[in-house]
Amino acid sequence: MSSFSIVNHKIDPTRGATALKADGTIDNNDRVEIGPTDVAFAEWEQLGLTAPNVERMRKTRLNRIVQQLRQRDYAGVLCFDPLNIRYATDSSNMHIWTMHNPSRAVFVSADGYVVLWDFHRCNHLSTYLPLINEIRDGGAGFYYFVAGDAEEPIAKQFAGQIDELMRRCSGKNRRLAVDKIEIPGLRAMEGVGIEVCNGMQLMEHARAIKGVDEINAMRCSLATCEIAVGKMRDRLRPGIAETELWSVLHAENIARGGEWIETRILTSGPRTNPWMQEAGPRRIMPADLVAFDTDMIGPYGMCADFSRTWYCGDGRPTDEQRRLHAIVFGHMMTNMAMLKAGVSFNELTERGHKLPAEFVDQRYGVMMHGIGLCDEYPAILYPEDFIPGAFDYVLEPGMTLCVEAYIGAVGGREGVKLEEQVLITESGFENLTKCPFDPALMI
Repeated sequence: MSSFSIVNHKIDPTRGATALKADGTIDNNDRVEIGPTDVAFAEWEQLGLTAPNVERMRKTRLNRIVQQLRQRDYAGVLCFDPLNIRYATDSSNMHIWTMHNPSRAVFVSADGYVVLWDFHRCNHLSTYLPLINEIRDGGAGFYYFVAGDAEEPIAKQFAGQIDELMRRCSGKNRRLAVDKIEIPGLRAMEGVGIEVCNGMQLMEHARAIKGVDEINAMRCSLATCEIAVGKMRDRLRPGIAETELWSVLHAENIARGGEWIETRILTSGPRTNPWMQEAGPRRIMPADLVAFDTDMIGPYGMCADFSRTWYCGDGRPTDEQRRLHAIVFGHMMTNMAMLKAGVSFNELTERGHKLPAEFVDQRYGVMMHGIGLCDEYPAILYPEDFIPGAFDYVLEPGMTLCVEAYIGAVGGREGVKLEEQVLITESGFENLTKCPFDPALMI
């Protein structure tokens, strides 16, 4: 064991029987581990949902990584991306902060040996996780904010640890997948003779196929999101600010053990066109359209990503508002109907429903995209954005996708955004999204 190692104290097997939550985690009010609240568990039970078996989900994910490593003949993978660390270990620590301050890392060898470097003096946050073999205190932070002008020597020290692990776990294999790394770290790895390979490709492909527990976790996260969106709908009235309405989604998610929101896209009236504007102080007016994209990282860190457009007020939407909604709804449903195992990503682009000419210039960035801990591989692009050779793969059972579209003409007053989250099955697909569309806008 390295001198940098800290023994990972596991749960004492001599302890008496311990009460467990519905997901198999310990029912301890003082536990370090984050997770769903009692409110969430009660709601899921009422909806007839099955919580994931968290221990089995962790093992499945680690096995997926090992499978990908062996398939590519890599000695291991080194991850700095917080979501890749979460996938490999289920360890969580300041995800948003570490996205721009890369101070945590995990190494997974091709035989499944796992070493976690956590933020300084944070080792206690992950000692309950049985799949982590070693926790090392600090050393992975060689970005300028913490390392200053000592970035290079700190990076060299870290590269020495990786070199030692690779020689111990993999012998002569010097091929290491790395997802994201600071420039001094890359140079230090190459300086000790490590061949740095594409870690994001490996991790995205590992994450693409969901096991039964990940799918159950996703169903639970979607249910939490739909409950929160229902409370948003109850609060929607003329005069409420966009940000005030948007805050409901955040509050209800956090109250149930969810984690964060990836974006802040909720707009109203003329701010719905063009798309991608963020929620602001605008007061929503009677007869406005209100459009949003949840992008919610809910319980278990699973993303619930669907979009709806609502009509504000008691009146009747205009014919134009209903026309826009009908076009985007039909476009999305037609594309969804193509989904089944074995269909190539290129075929989805080629055969996808063609947007009316007036909406092509402001089309959404993708027709579909993978979904899991966040937006993931693959990106299914419109023909106008197609990149030859970028995604030469096929749909497989266990993949989860979001099918979406935006309809808004250049210079138009309003636009409509819709999105559904689906699971690819052996025989086709299952729509995982239960949130209703606005009946006032449905033709």
